[in-house]
This record gives sequence, structure tokens and C-alpha cells, in this order.
Amino acid sequence: MILHPIDTGNFKLDGGAMFGVVPQTIWSRTNPPDANNMCSWSMRCLLIEDGDRLMLVDTGIGDKQSEKFFSYYYMFGDGSLKGGIEKAGFSLDDITDVFLTHLHFDHCGGAIQRIGESGFAPVFKNATYWSNERHWKWATEPNQREKASFLSENILPIQESGQLKFVNREGDLTKNVFNDIDVMFVDGHTDSQQLPIINYKGKKIVFMADLLPSVGHIPLAYVMGYDTRPLITLGEKDAFLRKAVEEEYVLFLEHDHVNQCCTLKNTDRGVRLDRTFDLKEIL
Repeated sequence: MILHPIDTGNFKLDGGAMFGVVPQTIWSRTNPPDANNMCSWSMRCLLIEDGDRLMLVDTGIGDKQSEKFFSYYYMFGDGSLKGGIEKAGFSLDDITDVFLTHLHFDHCGGAIQRIGESGFAPVFKNATYWSNERHWKWATEPNQREKASFLSENILPIQESGQLKFVNREGDLTKNVFNDIDVMFVDGHTDSQQLPIINYKGKKIVFMADLLPSVGHIPLAYVMGYDTRPLITLGEKDAFLRKAVEEEYVLFLEHDHVNQCCTLKNTDRGVRLDRTFDLKEIL
């Protein structure tokens, strides 16, 4: 197995929304905002090369939305999904599987491209796209709180193409969904978000998606205002952080603008950051 971090670009979101009830004077120590209170975030994906399978985990925001849409998110950086995949030595047509942690636009927008004036089609024509039945229903029948994050043009063309399959959810953890990959399910941010746990050279690498967006979110109470059920997130984070320390997980951070990976440790203040590093350190 070979792992390739894929930089698809960066965007900005309001710091208050990203840290919920935590005061700016505290969260700004780890995630300094600009003059408009906006913080920088990455959209870092992961390409997993495993035998005949070439799996992409999440796809970033894509490039098909309107100029007005993108103006809300202050996109910046040179990274792109296609460029990142090509830098790893592959083409879009080489991708066999696209694993979507959830269907918010900044995680799945790059999965679909615009065709002509009003048409849409999968970017990865040879790939199977993986969601799960619970989350698919949640996203295609959205609640008012999340409706703006679930864009039909990002979601419905996957099913219409015939390329959609569902991961079978068995409680909160489904083992061996793919070779050496388990899937953990969490429900606080959005219903049935699915996070791959990659068994790699004796280590467990967890793709954190929106359970833990950045190292600034490690303290238990640091929960995003975007989470639909923050009290559930608190319980899920607590259980995960304890296990991550106990089993020495490597956390792969999708949204941390500075840090690719981190490990955790116990302190007298609870679970805290141990160290940060690039994924290449363990490859």
C-alpha cells in the first residue's frame, strides 16, 4: 500500500463558526484569523494505492460552482484535484474508487463536473463512488440547517451515473470494508459521516474529515458551530480521543491548513496534541 496526500486547494471560513462556543481570544491562539475573522483551511484529500485499487478519499470543492458561490469562501493556493492526482503519477481515469466521508460541498464537489450549460457527470468515469445508505438519505432529503451544504448537482449525478455503492454500516465500526481499511461512523457533525481507518505498516491512520478538522480542535469542547448535533460530537470525540491515544493512531487532517498529520497524548488537562508531521515521515 502507498499513500499520497492530495492538495486540492484552500479556502476560508469564519473562525467563530469553526469553533462554536469557544471564544475568539482562545481559538485564535492556534488558528489566527484575518481582519474579517476568517481562518484558512485546507481541503486535503488522500489517494490510497493498494494493489489493483486506487482509492481517492474525498474530492475537495471542485471548480464548477459560480463565481458568486466561490466568492463566499475566498479560495486560494495552487492545489487542484486533477493536478494533485497527476503529481502522484496517475490520471483521473485511473481512479477505481472514490470514498466520500460525507456529502457537504467541500468534501464531494470535485467528484462531479459540469458538462455543457446544464449537464453534470462524474469526474472519475471508471470509479465506484462510496457513500452509505443513511447518509445518502440524509443528504438527498436535507434538513434546513444543512440544505445549503448539500448541493444536488454534487450528489444526484453520482446515482444517475450508476456508479454509486453503499458501505454497509454495522454499528459504529465496520471492519475490513476494503483491504486493510475499516470504516468508523460518527453522527454529530452530520448523520453517518464515514471515516476510513487505514491499517498501514502496523499503524492505524485515521482520515479525520470533520470529526477533527485541525489540531486546534483537539480539546474536547472545541466543536464546530456547523455540527448539527454538538452534544453527540462531544461524546464521539471523547471516545475517539481516548482510543487514539491508547492505540497510537496517526490522525490525517483534511482541513488543517498547516499540519498534515498529528498524534495525541494524555495530559493533566485531558487529551492534547503530541506532535505534528507530514505523512511522508511514516511512508
